Amino acid sequence: MSATATRLRRVAAVATAVAVTACGGAVLLPPSVSSNDRGVGPVVESMRRTISDPNAIVPSRSVQESTLIGASSTSPLDILVVGGGATGCGVALDAATRGLRVGLVEREDFSSGTSSRSTKLIHGGVRYLEKAVFNVDYGQLKLVFHALEERKQVIENAPHLCHALPCMTPCFNWFEVVYYWMGLKMYDLVAGRHILHLSRYYSVQESIELFPTLARKGKDKSLRGTVVYNDGQMNDSRLNVGLACSAALAGAAVLNHAEVVSFLKDEGSERIIGAKIRDNLSGQEFETYAEVVVNAAGPFCDSVRKMANKDAQPMICPSSGVHVVLPDYYSPEGMGLIVPKTKDGRVVFMLPWLGRTVAGTTDSNTSITALPEPHEDEIQFILDAICDYLNVKVRRTDVLSAWSGIRPLAMDPTAKNTESISRDHVVCEDFPGLVTITGGKWTTYRSMAEDAVNAAIKSGKLSPRNECITGNLRLVGGDGWESSSFTVLAQQYIRMKKTHGGKVVPGVMDTASAKHLSHAYGTLAERVATIAQNETLGKRLAHGYPYLEAEVAYCARNEYCESAIDFIARRSRLAFLDTDAAGRALPRIIEILAKEHNWDRSRRKQEMQKAREFLETFKSSKNAQFHDGKHQ
Repeated sequence: MSATATRLRRVAAVATAVAVTACGGAVLLPPSVSSNDRGVGPVVESMRRTISDPNAIVPSRSVQESTLIGASSTSPLDILVVGGGATGCGVALDAATRGLRVGLVEREDFSSGTSSRSTKLIHGGVRYLEKAVFNVDYGQLKLVFHALEERKQVIENAPHLCHALPCMTPCFNWFEVVYYWMGLKMYDLVAGRHILHLSRYYSVQESIELFPTLARKGKDKSLRGTVVYNDGQMNDSRLNVGLACSAALAGAAVLNHAEVVSFLKDEGSERIIGAKIRDNLSGQEFETYAEVVVNAAGPFCDSVRKMANKDAQPMICPSSGVHVVLPDYYSPEGMGLIVPKTKDGRVVFMLPWLGRTVAGTTDSNTSITALPEPHEDEIQFILDAICDYLNVKVRRTDVLSAWSGIRPLAMDPTAKNTESISRDHVVCEDFPGLVTITGGKWTTYRSMAEDAVNAAIKSGKLSPRNECITGNLRLVGGDGWESSSFTVLAQQYIRMKKTHGGKVVPGVMDTASAKHLSHAYGTLAERVATIAQNETLGKRLAHGYPYLEAEVAYCARNEYCESAIDFIARRSRLAFLDTDAAGRALPRIIEILAKEHNWDRSRRKQEMQKAREFLETFKSSKNAQFHDGKHQ
């Protein structure tokens, strides 16, 4: 008892210290300057009207490419962004809304890398708070303060794609009950006015009612209750695509499937003044000039830096995070399960997501590849870990999809101590004209982008029209959206479907389809519903999933969907939810895209082959390969 009492006293003492400091605010929480405090209200309103205009159409891909080609040495862009993930698209939106001339190129598709393979959480970092307290680490505490502020802003700026998610932490002895209750109350306290909902303790019986598959007894332990707190959850790749489209509406020239081949340098100063770019769809190469290039290539940022200087020191320490998707009965709708520390010290979670359950994760060293694949032993680790906390038989055959993402943990190349690998982001200009932004996490993408744009303005001596306004700027589809918006779709639209015999029959816009469209497209969902009704594209693409044929056409016309993979992985999430269902939907998806983009038979065949190869990297039970515990 004495050891337990000592630990409890320590927690209480630290909680009191943090409470006092947080309430004082002068040391730990410097007052942030939000866009509301900067006197740029009219600018925000003007930009909001532009992005939320229901009749606004994003410029076509060919128009965007022409804009980049037109950026000459005598009329350069202000900023050229390399990388179309969350940070890169965030930079493009931030810079464009400051009145700067902006271009962005992405080698594959928006969110094709790390940004679509996240945990789907928008979080402040409970673990970081624990480290901050017990290591008396001011830097970690600042990270948590900052991330909690950004968490609230991300949810408010894209309410259709983000929401608060209650997360349950099981406690198997009374010390854990007190420890987690106090720790999560501190998390509430640090969040302050940015809190989502208060945490609270639930008894064993209440916990089982909330999470029926939670085990009452584990190995040599019995459940004593749970503590539930709230973090945010998102549809990550659709949020990323929303950023890209919002940037395009704000005036940025964004181009996916286009990569930087080499940099253009000033002959006298050697400063980077642009890039040679190849359109990977047409094969055409062209030059684009810019005052500053921002490198936001995520795990690949070192490759971009080495284009500027082949001797550049690496700043990325890649880490692999594997996730698996299981049927919906593994977790209840609206409640996640998070175990902060398993028997081997790792964090394990199970979260309801888009009608299924996502579980993870691993954190291991990896090499950098364009299509990372999960190893079989990593999948089995996750299944074994969650098995300890459930009364459901956890089976490998239940895995609908499994994927791996690469976290770009960053080291500052200018720092003297290179041993410190940070979960925070790093902004540096280690070659004139090339600003690199990397590290960080999804939750803080907006502030990362703000820091990168500030650095670019300083580097290029640029003259923005106003300061950053993205802290109070709804993304496309978000302004005016309400959680009840789906009822308009259900009541006013029907799904016209074409049978195999060619007959057109009406179908009801059921609640599942209406809710899906509303959450995926926000206030623009009526555009998709109109296509489903007027163009006989109301049929579902896969049995058991709400995705409609109309979405393929809409995304091809309005969201730069240029390939079958773009749709199954980033515009819809079918590849991540169920690889088998995605495979069955491919022929129809390719048929619709071929009509939208005028593909010939050869291109259709190529799309099918590439998409099937892509799906093979998602290790569902259908396509998993077992070789001595690892996928070969």
